[in-house]
Amino acid sequence: MQFDFHNPYPTTRIPVFARNVVSTSHPLAAQAGLRILWSGGNAVDAAIAAAAVMTVCEPVSNGLGSDAFAILWDGQQLHGLNASGYAPQAWTPEYFRKKYGDGAATPPKRGIDSVSVPGAVSAWMALSERFGKLPFADLLAPAIDIAERGYLLPPVIQGKWEAPIDELGKQPGFAQAFLPHGRAPRVGELFRFKAAARALRLIAETKGEAYYRGEIAHAIEKFMKANGGAMTARDLAQFKPEWVTPISKDYRGYTLHEIPPNGQGIAALMALGILKNFDMASLPVDGPDSQHLQIEAMKLAFADVYEHCAELEHMTVKPEQLLDDAYLASRAKLIDRKKAQDFKSGNFVKGGTIYLTAADENGMMVSFIQSNYMGFGSGCVEPSFGISLQNRGHGFSLKPGANQVAPGKRPFHTIIPAFLTKDGQPVMSFGVMGGNMQPQGHMQTVVRMLDYQQNPQAACDAPRWRFNSGLEINVEKEMNKATLQELLNRGHVAEVINDSYQDFGAGQFIWRAGDPKTEGYVAASDSRRDGLAAGF
Repeated sequence: MQFDFHNPYPTTRIPVFARNVVSTSHPLAAQAGLRILWSGGNAVDAAIAAAAVMTVCEPVSNGLGSDAFAILWDGQQLHGLNASGYAPQAWTPEYFRKKYGDGAATPPKRGIDSVSVPGAVSAWMALSERFGKLPFADLLAPAIDIAERGYLLPPVIQGKWEAPIDELGKQPGFAQAFLPHGRAPRVGELFRFKAAARALRLIAETKGEAYYRGEIAHAIEKFMKANGGAMTARDLAQFKPEWVTPISKDYRGYTLHEIPPNGQGIAALMALGILKNFDMASLPVDGPDSQHLQIEAMKLAFADVYEHCAELEHMTVKPEQLLDDAYLASRAKLIDRKKAQDFKSGNFVKGGTIYLTAADENGMMVSFIQSNYMGFGSGCVEPSFGISLQNRGHGFSLKPGANQVAPGKRPFHTIIPAFLTKDGQPVMSFGVMGGNMQPQGHMQTVVRMLDYQQNPQAACDAPRWRFNSGLEINVEKEMNKATLQELLNRGHVAEVINDSYQDFGAGQFIWRAGDPKTEGYVAASDSRRDGLAAGF
């Protein structure tokens, strides 16, 4: 790929060229990963170190009670890891209806009954055990130091820290952990997280065992009982992450890989499979024809994903049916190039954040994502160890169907890492975080790079749209005004949004430029967050 390194979009970022690279949404996490690489660690070691720092430095988006997924190239082949947690054994539809009434459609959005078993720490353990090079305790040292000594709050995170206080301020443990002085920290103000430092130290000393089968597990159980929750130490002890084979779709001579359901990555594959039926490169990159086709393809993909996707073993429609070329071509024919539509699920022949990526000069590349779902997750924080618990349980349904809650079952998930290959060889490790924006961001940036040869930083900086439901989309204020007007003319109901943190996602990209030992990588970090791509 010969990129155009002219960037036509306003940005404070430039591509980073290096043989060893870490790209995250917080500079201290990227630097922690580099510290590990300098110490002789590999890309997996660097990713774990960065992920641990992120639980401290961006607690709005993730924490020690998060879930995680990863796709990695080990130098020879691709591996997938699903570390999203199960429902506690006590969770049934009746459990929630008894507590919240017969009219409840899902588990609650916030609070103690929105927490499924956290999987992120198990992801660190599994990745380190199978692919790591340095001792596990060394990888958590930067995070322990930052949590103990504190750090100065950056501007983007600060705004998101303050936003949910009215909603979450009364949740157990929230104010104690995240409202020092009775308020959110200000930009440039020191924030210490000593409870998390205690947890990280114990996790480091026990290689994670204390979290799932020791002191931290029992502290979580005690916290749950005290606040009316159902999770037990046994739920934690029974949890294991799952190594999986990524699913994939070819596009313009490359192959995009995603984690299979219960995640939503298949939506990006489906949308690209639909766009294969159009000559995208012939259309101006930021013009209404290209943007309209992408929006409609994404809407078609989501119509099927929201209807059919759940934990894989509970799906009645299989991923290969959703990704079938003939089926996606038939869906493409439904697109009216001049009119926005509200699509429904198709008929078949029966047969959810922080994202980071790291790569090293030996060719190992890691695509890693961990999340507490909504800002600060459940809002519940176990106080003795600073375990900020996710609210992934809200992703279940209480109604009959593939995604109905059940003991030991995983909910439908929004967080998705991505990986691009060509002819079976690694090309790019990347992700775009932000709820249901994630597959939309994957599709939009891949189209920009593969159809229009935009370099990773330009593709990252370009204005984005986000499909919500029906005919409704959000667009960034930087979108071309003539393009926006023509989208409105075609029937899209568009709202211009000036909040990029969640609405339009944030990406990190590492593109392999050639032999890592001699040429290295091209890396990008999204200007919508406080992040950094750094290398040597």
